[in-house]
Amino acid sequence: MEELIRKKLNDSAVARWSAMLIVSFTMMCAYFITDVMSPLEVMLTTPVADGGLGWTSSEYGFFSGAYGYINVFLLMLFFGGIILDKCGIRFTGVVSSSLMLGGALIKWYALSTDFGDALFLGYHMQVVVAALGFAIFGVGAEITGITVSKVIIKWFTGHEVALAMGLQVAMARIGTAVALACSLPIAKALHGVSYPVLIGVLCLCIGLVAYLVYCVMDRKLDSSIEMAEGGKEEGFRIKDLKVIFTNKGFWLIALLCLMFYAGVFPFLKFATKLMIAKYQVAPETAGLIPAMLPFGTIFLTPVFGTLYDRIGKGATLMLIGSTMLTAVHLLFAAPVLPVGWFAIVLMVVLGISFSLVPSALWPSVPKIIPMKQLGSAYATIFYIQNIGLSMVPVLIGWVIGSYSTHTDSAGAVMYDYTVPMLIFAIFGLVAIFLSFLLKREDARSHYGLEEANMKK
Repeated sequence: MEELIRKKLNDSAVARWSAMLIVSFTMMCAYFITDVMSPLEVMLTTPVADGGLGWTSSEYGFFSGAYGYINVFLLMLFFGGIILDKCGIRFTGVVSSSLMLGGALIKWYALSTDFGDALFLGYHMQVVVAALGFAIFGVGAEITGITVSKVIIKWFTGHEVALAMGLQVAMARIGTAVALACSLPIAKALHGVSYPVLIGVLCLCIGLVAYLVYCVMDRKLDSSIEMAEGGKEEGFRIKDLKVIFTNKGFWLIALLCLMFYAGVFPFLKFATKLMIAKYQVAPETAGLIPAMLPFGTIFLTPVFGTLYDRIGKGATLMLIGSTMLTAVHLLFAAPVLPVGWFAIVLMVVLGISFSLVPSALWPSVPKIIPMKQLGSAYATIFYIQNIGLSMVPVLIGWVIGSYSTHTDSAGAVMYDYTVPMLIFAIFGLVAIFLSFLLKREDARSHYGLEEANMKK
C-alpha cells in the first residue's frame, strides 16, 4: 500500500506518453501556421495584374520576420518564461494557445481582405496587418513551446526524456512538412492564399481543446507528486534568475541555438523560390523539396533522442549537426550541379543536421538549469532564438532585393542566391565554434552533456 501511495502519475508509461501526445498535437498545429506562408512567396510577390498580391521581396521579409517582433522588442517571450515559472503550466499554456488562435485569425483576415493601395510605414496595409497577426501568433507559439518543453521535462525526467522531446519535435515537424507540401497546391486550387491559413486556424481550435484536456492530467500529476514527496516544491523567485544568467554553459547553448536555427528556419522561408530560381524545379512542386527537411526529422529526431538517452554524447551531436549545416549552405551557394536531384540530396543532409542538434540541445538544458528555473531558462533561449527568427528574414529579403535580383535581356526577373546562402553558412560556422566551446565547458563543469539521460 505504501508503494502505491508513493507512485507518481508519470511513473505510468501510458500516462506520460499520453500527455506528450496531447501537448505535441497542439504544437503540431502551431508549426503548421508558422510555415504555411513559406511556399506562397511566389504568389505573394506576383504582381496583382498577374493574379498575385503584389508584395515586394522586402515586404515578404518584413512579414516573415514579424513572428518574433513582439517577442524580441517587447520582451514578451522572456516575461512569458517568468509567468510560466510563477503561474504554472496550466494557466500559461491556455493563455498562450489562445494568443496563437487570435493571431492566426488576424493573419487570415488580412490575407482575405483587399486593403487597396493603403500604405503604413512604407509597407502595404495588408502586409502590416498580416504581420501584426503573425507577431501576436508568434508570442503565443513561443510561450506554448517553452510550456510544452517544461511539460515534457516534468513528465519524463528519469525516463525517456530525449526520446520524448524528439517525438514532440517530430510531431511539430509534421505540421511544418504538411504546410510546406500542401499550402501552395491548396492556395492554387482554391484561388486564394488565405485558405491554407484558414485551415490552420481550424486546427488551432482543436489544439486549444487538446491542451484543455491535458490540464486535467497535469492537475492529477501534481496531486500524485505531492502525495509521493510529501509537499509542494519551493516556488520560483525572481532572484532565481541569477542561476541562469551567471551560467556559462547556459549562454553557450543559447547562442548555439541562435546561430543554428538562424541557418534553418529563415532558410526555409526562402527555399521554395531558391528551388525554382537555381535548380529549375517547377513552381507547382518546388515546395516539396523543402518539405523533405521536416519529414526527415520526423523519423530521425526520435532516433537521435534515443541515442542521447542511452549513450549520451549530447555536445558531440550538436557539433556534428552544426558542421553538416555549414557544409549544406556552402554547397547551396556554390555554382555546382543546378539540378533538382542535387537540391534533394542537400536537403536530406540538412534534415539529418536538423535532427541531430535539437535532439541533443533541448534535453541538455535541464542538465544545466534546475527545474524551478527551467521555464525562464527555455524562455531566454527562445527569446535569443527569436532575434534570429525575426531579423534574419528581414536581412535575407533585403539582400535578395538589393543584390540578388537581376533582369535579363528579355526583361525577365532572375535571382542569384549565392550571397544569401553564404550568410546562412556563416551562421553555421559560428555554431561549430560554439559547439567546441560547449564541449570544453561541459568537461570542465561536469554538466553531464556527454552522459546518458536514462537512469539505470
